[in-house]
Amino acid sequence: MPLYIVPTPIGNLSDITFRAIDILKNSDIIFAEDTRTSKKLLNHYSINTKIESFHKYNEHFKLNSILKKLESKDKISVISDAGTPGISDPGFLLVRESLASGYEVFCLPGPTALIPAIIQSGFPTDRFVFEGFLPLKKGRKKRLEELANESRTIIIYESPYRVLKSLQQFIIYFDPNRKVSIVRELTKKFETQFRGTISQAIEFYKKNKPKGEFVICISSSKED
Repeated sequence: MPLYIVPTPIGNLSDITFRAIDILKNSDIIFAEDTRTSKKLLNHYSINTKIESFHKYNEHFKLNSILKKLESKDKISVISDAGTPGISDPGFLLVRESLASGYEVFCLPGPTALIPAIIQSGFPTDRFVFEGFLPLKKGRKKRLEELANESRTIIIYESPYRVLKSLQQFIIYFDPNRKVSIVRELTKKFETQFRGTISQAIEFYKKNKPKGEFVICISSSKED
């Protein structure tokens, strides 16, 4: 049986596809990043499939057992807490090893925060670079220096605890007037968006404590 990578809503539970629900209901087992979080979604759609954890702290340990289940013809689905597994979430290693072992892998289309964030930003979408979460320490300075001259729209994920600190670092390497679009809590009840320059964003988040999950879009170095 193939391995199914199944995207799940990043906020609004209605953003799941009919096909995703069908795949999850008919799987022999679902591997989830956090079973407690995922059970809320599964219960909402009356999905009673067996569920086990699969996250960045146990993915190497679980890898062989999942491959054995695929060998036994089990229908396996993988989900993350929100969005598409493999995009800033566990999944890449399993996909790579499943393919190397001769198993098919199907990824369903579905929710991911980076696409709506860049479209809502108003920045060019024909060419962009997705950075996910930047390195916290080692390699961060070098990466920011490289991004300073990036000619494509940049997309970065950030936690509420580091938004202001990251913006203050950006201003060291980027033009203070470089445009940013910052969206928080995409698809959720309290979704908000900030548009302006890096300097303006710093002043805004000094006055408005960041809460929720953030996606930061930074304009091209060549954009006026």
